[in-house]
Amino acid sequence: MTTLLRLFRRLRRPHVLSAENNGPWGNGGGNDAGGDKSGPRNPWSVPPGGGNRGGGNKPTALDEFLKRARGGGGGSGGGSGPNLPIGANPRALWLIGVALLVAVWVLFTSFHQIGPQQRGVVTFFGRYSGMLEPGIRVTLPAPFTRVTKVDVEQVRTDEFPREGGENVLTGDQNIIDLAYTVRWRVSDPRNYVFEIKDPQETVRATAESAMRAVLATTTLEQAIGAGRTEIEARVTVAMQEILDSYQAGVRIQGVSIKQASAPASLIDDFNAVTAAQQEAVGNLNNARSYAQQVIARAQGEAASFDKVYEQYRLAPEVTRRRMYYETMEAVLANTDKTIVEPNGVTPYLPLDRAKRLREPGEEATPATPAPAQPTAEGTR
Repeated sequence: MTTLLRLFRRLRRPHVLSAENNGPWGNGGGNDAGGDKSGPRNPWSVPPGGGNRGGGNKPTALDEFLKRARGGGGGSGGGSGPNLPIGANPRALWLIGVALLVAVWVLFTSFHQIGPQQRGVVTFFGRYSGMLEPGIRVTLPAPFTRVTKVDVEQVRTDEFPREGGENVLTGDQNIIDLAYTVRWRVSDPRNYVFEIKDPQETVRATAESAMRAVLATTTLEQAIGAGRTEIEARVTVAMQEILDSYQAGVRIQGVSIKQASAPASLIDDFNAVTAAQQEAVGNLNNARSYAQQVIARAQGEAASFDKVYEQYRLAPEVTRRRMYYETMEAVLANTDKTIVEPNGVTPYLPLDRAKRLREPGEEATPATPAPAQPTAEGTR
C-alpha cells in the first residue's frame, strides 16, 4: 500500500512529465486542453475543457482518496480539514482487538458447565489437580488448566460380536454360536481418564477374554440349556476382577446371553441329540414312577402281613384256618370244577357251565334232581 501511494504522488508532481517530453501515451503533458487531440490522452491529466464538468474547479475522486490516505482533510480549496476516523491511531485499535481476544479466551476456557450426570476431571499442565462437581465452575484458562467431562450415570451397552455370531469352544470340545451384550458404566472418573488409553476397547477385550475362559469350563448342554444364568454371573465376576486389576474405573452392570446354539452345519445332529436326551429323561421319569408304585404296594403288603402276624400270635389255629379258607377261595374262584367230599357223593351237575351255555335272554330252567342212589345201608 505504501509503494502504491508513493507511485501516485510521483505521478501527480509536474516535473515528472514536462511539456517538452512526450508522456507515455504519446501526447504532451501540458497541452491536454489545446494540443493535439488525435493521440491517446493522459489519464492523470485534467480532462479536456479544463475539467469544468460541473461548472467549477472541483478535485477529482483520486485526489480525495489520496488526501484521505495521507490523513488530510477534504474540501474544494485543498485546505486541511478535520481528521477522519480512518486516520485513528492503529496502536489503540490493536490494543482493543487484543483485549477482546483475551476476554473471549478467558470466557470460553475458564468457565465450565458440568451437568448433573457429569464430573469434570481437572488437569494442570497435564497433571491431575482435582474434580469438578455439577454446576458452573471456574478454573484457570487453557492451556494452563484443562477439564475433561465424564458421564458417570450413563449405562453403556456393547454388543458381542458386532455382526453375526461368534464361534466359541466349550469344555467338552464342542463349538457353539454365541451372541451376548455387556452393560457397564464409569465408577471412577479419574482412573477412567488416566489409567487406560481406550476404555471401550479395553472393556470389549476383557469381555471376550472372560467369556471364552468361562465357556472353556462349561459343557455344551449347560451353554445352550439351563446353565446360561450361571455363565452370565461368572463372566460378570471375571470381568470385574480384570478391570479392577487395571484400575480402569469401570463397573460392570451385567452380562446377557442373547444366542447360544449349535453351528448351522451341525444343527440337525444337535437337534437329534436333544430329542434323544428328552426321550431319555421321559423314560427315566416313567421308570421312577413305576418304582414308586411297586415300592408303595410292597410296603402295603408288608404292613398287612404285620397285622396278620399279630393276629396269628394271639390265635394261631383260628388264624391259620382263616388264611387257608381265604387262599382257597381266591384260587378256586375262577375254576369250572366242583369238588365234593367222598361221603354221600351225588352225580356231578355242572351248574356253572350250564349257566355259561345258556342263550342270552333264555330263562334258566330249574334243574331236576336225580333220583337218589340207594346206599348200602338202604339195601340192608
